[in-house]
Amino acid sequence: MGTDALRQRRLEVIREHMDTEVTKDFDATLATFKSGTEGRPHYEIMATGQVFDGDAEVMDYYRTTRTAFPDQRHDNVRYHVADDSVIVEFDLLGTNLGEFYGLPPTGKAFRVPVAAVFFFDDDRIVNERIYFDSASLVAQIGRTELLTGGAS
Repeated sequence: MGTDALRQRRLEVIREHMDTEVTKDFDATLATFKSGTEGRPHYEIMATGQVFDGDAEVMDYYRTTRTAFPDQRHDNVRYHVADDSVIVEFDLLGTNLGEFYGLPPTGKAFRVPVAAVFFFDDDRIVNERIYFDSASLVAQIGRTELLTGGAS
């Protein structure tokens, strides 16, 4: 990976990324990604197969998820550094207080374990790949009909 300084800078970038997701300073979150002609924000949600590519799609993802779960946050965060990536394990928490996949809010909370792999080019994120149990999340918020494709 290079130097300890690069490793430290990558950890700082991830902390800024995750902190600004919680505070909903999404412009700052987007700024943690490589941008311009050399890159753009890119998310892969492995549990659902969704991919969000570029500023507009990623910003829409932030707004949609924070409408459904305005108190979304992280707990028990642990970092694992590799050569070209940092793996972050954490518990994702939130309460369904807004529309979720076209369904009204249930007011129920969730807590699911997540593994997020942040891929880097130098000290900027080029991709965030997220792994979690989506069935557990929808069951905890009382929306098991989403497991069978019952919602639009």
